[in-house]
Formats: sequence, structure tokens, C-alpha cells
Amino acid sequence: MGTDDKMDNKAQELTGKVKEGVGRATDDENLEAQGRNDQAKSNLKQAGEKVKDAFKS
Repeated sequence: MGTDDKMDNKAQELTGKVKEGVGRATDDENLEAQGRNDQAKSNLKQAGEKVKDAFKS
């Protein structure tokens, strides 16, 4: 896994956290749900990349 992929996944996770926080602050359930969804996707990608890294070692 490249460093770029790790950075992209982390950026997606942080974007999701921001969306969730803004959605919660503005009482926008849709934006809050989008944020949680972005975080879940990022965590799934990170887990897959960790598996790849484990097999490379």
C-alpha cells in the first residue's frame, strides 16, 4: 500500500468527521449520516490495506 492511499483514506475519515460534526451542529441528519458513511468507508479501506500490508511482510 502506498503512502498516498493511507493519506487519502485518512483525509476521507477526517472529512467524514467534519461532516458529521457540522450535521450535528446544524441539526442536518442527512449531512450527519453522510459523515458517518464516509468514516465507515475509510475504516473499511484502511482495514483492507492493513491486510495487504500484513501479507507483504
